[in-house]
Amino acid sequence: MENSITSQMEEHSDTENAGETIIPSSLKFVMANLKNIVRTQLSTENYSLWRSQIVKLLRANGFEKFLDPFSSPPDKQIKKSDASFALNPKYTQWILTDQNLAAVVCSTISQSILPYIIHLESTSNIWTALETRFQSTNRSKVIQLKNELHNISMKTSTMTQYLMEIKSLVDQIAAVGSVIDTEDIILYILNGLPGSYQAFKTSIRTMLTPISLDNLYPLLLSEEVNIATDAAKGIPSADPNLALYSQRGRGRRQRGRSYRNTQLSTRSSADTVTIF
Repeated sequence: MENSITSQMEEHSDTENAGETIIPSSLKFVMANLKNIVRTQLSTENYSLWRSQIVKLLRANGFEKFLDPFSSPPDKQIKKSDASFALNPKYTQWILTDQNLAAVVCSTISQSILPYIIHLESTSNIWTALETRFQSTNRSKVIQLKNELHNISMKTSTMTQYLMEIKSLVDQIAAVGSVIDTEDIILYILNGLPGSYQAFKTSIRTMLTPISLDNLYPLLLSEEVNIATDAAKGIPSADPNLALYSQRGRGRRQRGRSYRNTQLSTRSSADTVTIF
């Protein structure tokens, strides 16, 4: 009897509270600060960055489930002890949270994108539609940028301009959600250098230990100065085979001059076959 009375009181309380849904403080925080955190509106160029910011904020405040298309709201109605039905306060709370999140997320989307999601009701539907639309766009963008990086060439640029152009492409690739390995970046840099850097490229490629980008950049700038200085003096560019030989053959310099010259010629031919 006591349990029945308690159950009836809880049902009565739930029914009354259904019309008095309270906005939790965490939701108020998201609504008040989302636009301040995500300052740049979603466009075709910044989806990965925009998505990352939204996910982090909603996850931190316990609302990540509202982005999940497989997460469904509670039942709209609950059955009371007298077999009648009443509005489920948990459903009401879910709808209040979901609609506020949908509204504040839409406030960070540019006018050019809004027409594609304006007809969608729930936060998860909006989120899924944007993912579907931009994932294929991102893949195409990554392919385009990687192709540009693969075919990049220094040409008449200075070394600083050349490296900045490569950094810009790498940053754009990262912005659309992809990553390039450091060794691949170094390969692209070396491949784009002109023939006057051949000896330098050979020495980097034949290093026994990998070199970091931070260490490679000053070496490139220094090599640019050396090449410019030699060009001003009329000194021809170093033969890469001779440069490679000089690195490997220091221990043989005590031998006779005629024997050393013979060894140099033989070593140069052997290295040419090995490298190329």
